[in-house]
Amino acid sequence: MGHVNLPPSKRNPNQWRILDFISAMFFALVFIFFLMVFTPLGDSLAASGRQTLLMSASDPQQRHRLVAAIELGQQRSIEVCSTDAVDHMPCEDPRRNSQLSREMNYYRERHCPPPEDTPLCLIPPPTGYKVPVQWPESLYKIWHSNMPHNKIADRKGHQEWMKIEGPHFIFPGGGTMFPDGAVQYIEKLGQYIPINSGVLRTALDMGCGVASFGGFLLAQNILTMSFAPRDSHKSQIQFALERGIPAFSAMLGTRRLPFPAFGFDLVHCSRCLIPFTAYNATYFIEVDRLLRPGGYLVISGPPVQWPKQDKEWSDLQGVARALCYELIAVDGNTVIWKKTVEDTCLPNNNEFGLESCVDLDDPSSAWYFKLKKCVSRRSSIKGEYGIGTIPEWPGRLTAPSPRSTHLKNGADVYEADTKRWIRRVAHYKNSLNVKLGTPAIRNVMDMNAFFGGFAAALISGPVWVMNVVPDHKPSTLDVIFDRGLIGVYHDWCEPFSTYPRTYDLIHVSSIESLLKDHASGKNRCNLVDLMVEMDRILRPEGTVVVRDTPEAIERAARVAGAVRWKPTIYDKEPKSHGREKILVATKTFWKL
Repeated sequence: MGHVNLPPSKRNPNQWRILDFISAMFFALVFIFFLMVFTPLGDSLAASGRQTLLMSASDPQQRHRLVAAIELGQQRSIEVCSTDAVDHMPCEDPRRNSQLSREMNYYRERHCPPPEDTPLCLIPPPTGYKVPVQWPESLYKIWHSNMPHNKIADRKGHQEWMKIEGPHFIFPGGGTMFPDGAVQYIEKLGQYIPINSGVLRTALDMGCGVASFGGFLLAQNILTMSFAPRDSHKSQIQFALERGIPAFSAMLGTRRLPFPAFGFDLVHCSRCLIPFTAYNATYFIEVDRLLRPGGYLVISGPPVQWPKQDKEWSDLQGVARALCYELIAVDGNTVIWKKTVEDTCLPNNNEFGLESCVDLDDPSSAWYFKLKKCVSRRSSIKGEYGIGTIPEWPGRLTAPSPRSTHLKNGADVYEADTKRWIRRVAHYKNSLNVKLGTPAIRNVMDMNAFFGGFAAALISGPVWVMNVVPDHKPSTLDVIFDRGLIGVYHDWCEPFSTYPRTYDLIHVSSIESLLKDHASGKNRCNLVDLMVEMDRILRPEGTVVVRDTPEAIERAARVAGAVRWKPTIYDKEPKSHGREKILVATKTFWKL
């Protein structure tokens, strides 16, 4: 009947081979089934498949329908991106930007994909991710599993940048130009500039590495914006932010940095390798635009008294002389200059052909603004805001900024805004149980900062605030810097220049105003993409606080559910005018 009943000698060898093949296939399928169901590989492959599907959905109408369904509450959840996207920065994607021009490092600047080319998905945390180490312990150590990138530790460990010890990265505080530690280096600089007197408050650290310089300046009440590009030293800025140090991903290339004119009291470069005198001193001119009159410029490393760089060092001194910078000291490979308080001494006879910009030029225009080859005139911005005339810290936090007068009733609006935010922050803490003022919240962002009143109300807590002034709104970022706070210009229809999971709390007042074109009243972009971006930069178990009209808050609450937040809607604080509600949401700690 069947072959199984034949005597052994009568069985066909081909039948055995067929049975063996069928049996092998069966056991292979069983093995793959268990692999897919009971191991992380299955989740990874599934996520990869979802990502491929999302990336291939290039039909703008299809994406538009998905966004509309989420806003209406008809789509309850947003897909998860693949595991290889854990550190994704949409506008600093090396796979995309490597195809661009190398001239003046254009390819390392921001280049954002259009929304239709951006997958609508949530960035997952890496395997083994833990709630970050809290401040101030995080200044010295972080979890290795939160960003398991060993390149800097391997290459720079001998210079005391960072090391691996057990489950942690350890930060001894060193740097290439200060291997004995940032504290000792800062003490050396203090011999020449007023580090701890309240005269200096805002600093810019260019090419900051893991930002130990800015981290240890905090003890001197100097608030430093540290920046570096996304480059071969993988995740410099990510390490800085995980440590709780103010930092931002940026590249000094073809455009102005997104900061206002004359905002930084101190500009620092420690082996940042920026060619300051290249392109007719264009990069030095940009530093001059950012540096407050009477402020200090510190450059350590090449080309300062560096072997085989005599011409570069001579050119650097020549540019400083042409701008009438006062040479304070040359100490080894470190040079310190002081910028003149008065307007630049240009025009004068200088070998670089430097000229002053015309008075109509706005030196604070800095969002996608090409670098200029002219020197910004101090007289182009009215007011007394130079070092020595602006109040010392902490008095400058509450003193009306000399640059707030360019707004109608600026001083009165400024004072009212300050009082309003003191009242609101007290309500957040006391009635809404937002953990401001506790070690649970260190890195804070205000997406619509105006005068920085929210940040000023938090000044006594263990936090720092990234104050974001939307590019299409009144240009008040200079006022924020005059107060002794820091921030950037940005357009929230684009992703922000930071790594995923870098902020503990994100605050936004009038969220829908970030989307609208004020001339037409129509939306330039949508709420779903904005809140997916907020989710990207928010840490697991982080908090979002949104203030807006009841209708806007209801829409935001629907999207919050789709991005896996736990939202609660509250009434506004007593004595507050207007039709506002407050949404407080917590990002859940989900994993693939």
